[in-house]
Amino acid sequence: MRVTPRILVFAGSLRTGAYSGKTADIAQKVLAQNGAEVTRISLGDYPLPLVDQDLEKEKGVPANAVKLARIFTDHDGIVICTPEYNGSIPPLVKNTIDWVSRAHSDKTGKLKPYSDKPMAICSSSDGHFAGIRSASHLRAVLAHIQADVIAPQVSVPSAGEAFDEGGNFKEERLRKSMDRLAKALIERASMMSMRTEA
Repeated sequence: MRVTPRILVFAGSLRTGAYSGKTADIAQKVLAQNGAEVTRISLGDYPLPLVDQDLEKEKGVPANAVKLARIFTDHDGIVICTPEYNGSIPPLVKNTIDWVSRAHSDKTGKLKPYSDKPMAICSSSDGHFAGIRSASHLRAVLAHIQADVIAPQVSVPSAGEAFDEGGNFKEERLRKSMDRLAKALIERASMMSMRTEA
């Protein structure tokens, strides 16, 4: 029986210095400090075309979507750190989620990237609302595809001023929120892992 949960972390922006990337850095560190085995990926390493059913019919689900679906399936929990674009989910995140949902199997077997998968959301923005609209929309999308999204959430307002020179949160409130998220996700992921392997 696996004791240490495997947690996947990724950011929803590829921009150099992105606030979501900095938040993902912190999530990765805090999860590891709380005993998780953490995998960090960049969606830039898995480029995907826009979701297109004609393309899927002609060529099948893109190989990178299948690879991501296998990575999602093989982890006990996932943290998505999202920015907010025009009050909602950035296209990189939504397109990735949609393509991965189309991947049902690979050479090694069945894929279950979302069903009952413990997931956590972090959001960030330069404004006072901290990307909470994006987080809310993302939570709804993930719930629709049957992911198990935990309640604790980290939302970073005024993100341009939220991080110190070492890449850590300046505010104690945010540090405590990330610790709470990490512990809750690890607990849920461990419980689901044991249920699966029982």
